[in-house]
Amino acid sequence: MAMAFKMATTGMWVTEECKSSFWEMKWKKVHRYIVFKIDEGSRLVTVDKVGGPGEGYDDLAASLPTDDCRYAVFDFDFVTVDNCRKSKIFFIAWAPTKSRIRAKVLYATSKDGLRRVLDGIHYEVQATDATEMGFDIIQDRAK
Repeated sequence: MAMAFKMATTGMWVTEECKSSFWEMKWKKVHRYIVFKIDEGSRLVTVDKVGGPGEGYDDLAASLPTDDCRYAVFDFDFVTVDNCRKSKIFFIAWAPTKSRIRAKVLYATSKDGLRRVLDGIHYEVQATDATEMGFDIIQDRAK
């Protein structure tokens, strides 16, 4: 098995692929976003989907299931008022109202462990529907 990082509070493990994909997004700008999911059987947090550098926030939002929980990170690039290019990484905890209670509890209790492994996250958004994680919310939080 590939190297994994244990999240002590829940007994979940974060795969090396999660960490390496995040570093590729953060430093090499290879990915625009990454969606993570928990495999309840193996107790592993794995990469579910990766968005290429040409994809945007709408692609991320469309890739989240309407009936199951996920974690996502999004690299938001913007230009400040004084014409300076900046990048902020958002962590999104997605728990739609249609998802199972067990999944909601599992994702809620595992969130902090994954965030510790993914070093360099600037902001967190928790959402149960698309309106709670709209692009306008991301823009407002970054500025």
